[in-house]
Amino acid sequence: MVEKGAKIILCIEDEQEMIDLIRLILTRRGYDVRGATSGEEGLKIIHEEPPDLVLLDLMMPNMDGWEVYHQMKGDEASKNIPVIVVTAKSQSIDKVLGLHIAKVDDYISKPFSPQELMKSVDNVLGGKKTA
Repeated sequence: MVEKGAKIILCIEDEQEMIDLIRLILTRRGYDVRGATSGEEGLKIIHEEPPDLVLLDLMMPNMDGWEVYHQMKGDEASKNIPVIVVTAKSQSIDKVLGLHIAKVDDYISKPFSPQELMKSVDNVLGGKKTA
């Protein structure tokens, strides 16, 4: 059950099962989780109803996560939306690139624990939410 006025999180991820898993974890915490299975769909949703946070997969067909990120940050309407990269690319160089060069708000490697996801989301959205 999503609370009225809950923070909206958009999960841009090409695997519907991963969106469903993230939704299951975060709706228990009171977040309103939306899903997009492609970068193009994600950008469309961001422009129509800007979320409070974007969880972004890097490896997607057609438009990868970095392209989505650069388009978001290049647009005045979406440049201040925080982004957490959630990806199977766990090489330390990718993490360094993401956190220090692209300036994403956080970086979570798959597979991740529910606690790891919740901690990252709570930190980026400004403090812990009560369950």
